[in-house]
Amino acid sequence: MTPAKRDNLRRLLSPRHIAFVGGRDCLTAIGEAERRGFTGAIWPVNPSRPKMGGHACFATVADLPEAPDAVFLAVPPASAVEVTRALAARGAGGIVCYTAGFREAGGDGVAMEADLVAAAGDLALIGPNCYGAINYTSNTALWPFAHGGGCPDGFGAAIVTQSGMLSSDITMSQRGLPLTHMISCGNQAALSLEDYLDFLIDEPGVSAIGLHIEGLRSVARFHDTALRAVTKGIPVVALKTGSSSIGASLTVSHTGSLSGSDALYDALFARCGVIRVETPPEMMETLKFLVLAGVPKSNHVAGFTCSGGGATMLADRAEKIGLTFPPVPTGTRAALTALLPPIATVSNPLDYTTPIWGDPARTGPVFAEAMDQTKAAAAVLVQDYPAPGLDESQVYYRNDAEAFIAAAKARGLPVAVLATLHENMDAGTRDWLVGQGCAPLLGISEGLGAIRHAVWWGERQRAIAKAPPAPLQPTVTGALRGLTEAESKSRLAAKGLPIPQSRLTGQAGIAGAAGALQFPVALKMIGPRLAHKSDAGAVHLGIPDSAALERAASRMIEAVTAHDPLAVTDQFLIEEMVERPVAELLVSLRRDPEFGPCLTLAAGGVLVELLKDGTSLLLPASEADITAALGSLRMAPVLAGYRRAVGADLPALTHTIKALQAVFLADPTLAEIEINPLFAGPSGATIIDALIHVFA
Repeated sequence: MTPAKRDNLRRLLSPRHIAFVGGRDCLTAIGEAERRGFTGAIWPVNPSRPKMGGHACFATVADLPEAPDAVFLAVPPASAVEVTRALAARGAGGIVCYTAGFREAGGDGVAMEADLVAAAGDLALIGPNCYGAINYTSNTALWPFAHGGGCPDGFGAAIVTQSGMLSSDITMSQRGLPLTHMISCGNQAALSLEDYLDFLIDEPGVSAIGLHIEGLRSVARFHDTALRAVTKGIPVVALKTGSSSIGASLTVSHTGSLSGSDALYDALFARCGVIRVETPPEMMETLKFLVLAGVPKSNHVAGFTCSGGGATMLADRAEKIGLTFPPVPTGTRAALTALLPPIATVSNPLDYTTPIWGDPARTGPVFAEAMDQTKAAAAVLVQDYPAPGLDESQVYYRNDAEAFIAAAKARGLPVAVLATLHENMDAGTRDWLVGQGCAPLLGISEGLGAIRHAVWWGERQRAIAKAPPAPLQPTVTGALRGLTEAESKSRLAAKGLPIPQSRLTGQAGIAGAAGALQFPVALKMIGPRLAHKSDAGAVHLGIPDSAALERAASRMIEAVTAHDPLAVTDQFLIEEMVERPVAELLVSLRRDPEFGPCLTLAAGGVLVELLKDGTSLLLPASEADITAALGSLRMAPVLAGYRRAVGADLPALTHTIKALQAVFLADPTLAEIEINPLFAGPSGATIIDALIHVFA
């Protein structure tokens, strides 16, 4: 985004005057601007109406008193291009183009969108095909429908979505999340999601940013911008949709954004400290905790309920997501026992029981003592409030909440009051808690998930500060040519990578070639149609001697002929057998057209597709990144030595993978290296099968 466009985006979102160009949709938008509290000039533009929303209309944008800072544009596509050109000539700030029928419609719409962008020049153009933008801090609404939301204390979360309806739904939500901005970016013709993120990081009052992502225009730019957000202390929470095959196809047809590989989005977000969530409620609860409570220094939480069942639900959910409720030390339990009723059991989460419910003189010391004893980094109190009209016990809830918040604040702990069911916290209670700097969390799963996400972000922020990720490598595309296994291994062996001793020969020379090797050996037929040799019967293992080797070659020719006559060749690779591994891994390095070079680690061998135990990293990856990725696999306990079994040589395994990365990144002609399997043994790692694709 150019400096001029950045300045114009600021004009658009904090305008002195707004021009509304169009008819019926503009009438609604004018009403929404006024209801939001906009006090600047409102200039309707419509040649057929004398007034709109009580404001005198101008016939054309050329008739406006001066160049408008902001424009809400709702005219047919062809007219939108002409109006945009006229506004650019006048020096307007920016446009929300509500008009649809551009690139997302295909056909002539693609060219019209290009014309729209050219006409806009340095104007800040949001859309087209979008709902628009709301700036709650400047009371500016460029929005075509009724909306909600607010920012009572001048700080909160900014949210950018690639879905108009979702943005509207979020403004209407009853969750108590303070909002600074809502931007529905539509087709992103001139300004992309990456531009909005870059802009909002520096906006006053923005404490966290939520993104609904269908696809990214520039993965590398998003990566660098998200890292800037981490460095500045602004958490970013992403709801990435389009991960399923159906979802991906709908994403393409809906806004024209392309949906990338879901596993690589996971890798991208983890690398640059972006919290990934699965649902809108999870996004909003996470943003709410970050904005109102902050970032815990560890995953240790002190939990409180007035119900044994509530304590159990907290503990159960926390165990599944990696939150810890540290127990009260046995040696110091007496101090807490003395503060509790005899029916209470000292624990964390703690059911402090109803005999002291609503009595802050008694609950306050309990909260304080438990927080101290557990050395908690955050505190959560479960309270489900009575419905309006059934408020005779409201005072008990309020008293305990006040005592709880005071104890947590005195210790500098991020604090939340959590309703088991999201509907069991009324608006008045939510607003009161927000005013106390306490996050009103709704739902056990989403609420505890929000705390866990905040803990993760703090961990990533510290890790990134200590070892900032390197910039991503450029993307490369082109036609591919596959090498045989023998050619692939020869290339890797030349770079010093661990390959079994082998010989390549025709059938007639098998016995002589094997004479230079140690039996037992493996025999493989090599050919361009034999990428998956096991399926074709083109692999024999554990062959004990020369006679057995010759017999194996004859049987292999018969098996491959039966499977695919065109696959048969007279090239055989004889390899020395390698000691039985601790585990088999798949290691894949490839140049993704959207994400650039990436590494996938997975459980390998013939079960790779069945087990689906894998993780991906964007490159370059550090040795620590690779070690952490291996540790994240479900098979990690096997690599470490499960139940006293011999484990793999993890330093050697990591070193081999790092060496493969170095070879791959150093040679831009390499499109893909797939190792399956890589034997992870107790005394090293060995490449058993390799397949390389190069750019033709």
